[in-house]
Amino acid sequence: MPWEDRPEGSNAVMWRYSANPVIGRHATPTSNSIFNSAVVPYKGGYAGVFRVDDTNRRMRLHTGFSNDGLNWDIEPEKINFVCDDPEVGEWVYGYDPRVVEIEEGKYLVTWCNGYHGPTIGVAWTTDFKTYHQLENAFLPFNRNGVMFPRKINGNYAMLSRPSDNGHTAFGDIFYSESPDLEYWGRHRHVMSPAAFEDSAWQCLKIGAGPIPIETSEGWLMIYHGVLQSCNGYVYSFGSALLDLEKPWEVIARSGPYLISPQELYESVGDVPNVTFPCAAVHDPESKRLAVYYGCADSVTGVAFGYIDEIIDFTKRTNIVS
Repeated sequence: MPWEDRPEGSNAVMWRYSANPVIGRHATPTSNSIFNSAVVPYKGGYAGVFRVDDTNRRMRLHTGFSNDGLNWDIEPEKINFVCDDPEVGEWVYGYDPRVVEIEEGKYLVTWCNGYHGPTIGVAWTTDFKTYHQLENAFLPFNRNGVMFPRKINGNYAMLSRPSDNGHTAFGDIFYSESPDLEYWGRHRHVMSPAAFEDSAWQCLKIGAGPIPIETSEGWLMIYHGVLQSCNGYVYSFGSALLDLEKPWEVIARSGPYLISPQELYESVGDVPNVTFPCAAVHDPESKRLAVYYGCADSVTGVAFGYIDEIIDFTKRTNIVS
């Protein structure tokens, strides 16, 4: 898996890849920016669905492949979803995808899909060539649709963040279940933004990031949080532990962030001061974790850590009473 050891002398729980960004703005002939994208292991290497904003500033999704998870070939043409219903399949925009292998050889893609405003689009693929689009999961407005990697209570399960049609200045994480990936219900509140005095980096809004990782301590959820500063929004990311069978119950939640915008490529771009996690790959034996995150809505970076250390950090800095 993609990996680089912790820098000598560092005590950081997560650290950045020294060659960031791993995907620049111009990895396709017509891209303005490539960020907030999804990666999964695939056939001895890696595949991904990438947010590519083109030079018309249209938000599109593209497929990409990599042998090592660090050097990527992004398809120059956008994904054209196959859909039985022309109304659902009519493309308006799509951004911030997530991908999970829900069963052997079958991958689910979720993204923020344009249908009378932002909602959660759902599709499946087996080869990252043909994508079969299903019904949108929720009514507008919604963002950050993140599937769990297995069924819970016999149902598919997803985290999301109901929102509005603009640059949402609020947002809680919710949990939903579906028996068939079409009808979603059993909605449960997971958590709200933190109180400013407890954890200011996540006091405005929050949203689920990569696919949750199942551990003996609970579901490890990497999530983003937003602070409204005197110079605009600042996006950082931290960690939480959710109950394995009742994922709407929060066991622990980190007070400090894991990563915040500090490097130049995270602070300067189309949208300054953004570190936005969308994907993670891990090695169950070594407990190594690589998190892919969008930087300043322009490029893609990678940060590394150990799952056990992140769990310990989450519990040690817990702000859940």
